[in-house]
Amino acid sequence: QVQLVESGGGLVQPGGSLRLSCAASGSIFSINAMGWYRQAPGKQRELVADITSRGETNYADSVKGRFTNSRDNAKNTVYLQMNSLKPEETAVYYCKMRARRYYYGPIAQYWGQGTQVTVSS
Repeated sequence: QVQLVESGGGLVQPGGSLRLSCAASGSIFSINAMGWYRQAPGKQRELVADITSRGETNYADSVKGRFTNSRDNAKNTVYLQMNSLKPEETAVYYCKMRARRYYYGPIAQYWGQGTQVTVSS
């Protein structure tokens, strides 16, 4: 089976930085894209950033210039560098991957378990 293992969440002061990591493992033929969503209390889940296998990136307007999504293709790992964090960005951050498990297979979506990011003094 396919698994996404996340790490790097925690408590940080406003204006601080965190780097999240998400490593994909299992039977994966190819990865179409990997990225990050977040869900704050009382709010719906929203896209933060993603990056395709071709290196194309997409960011939420609210994080442009502060967050950077990157990848290590050899490790099937994606990173989210978060700088100048704001209290309102406290949320559970989820890794998401779109991938094929075999050559002629469909592109399916896979989710990590989520990691808590708390921005507070």
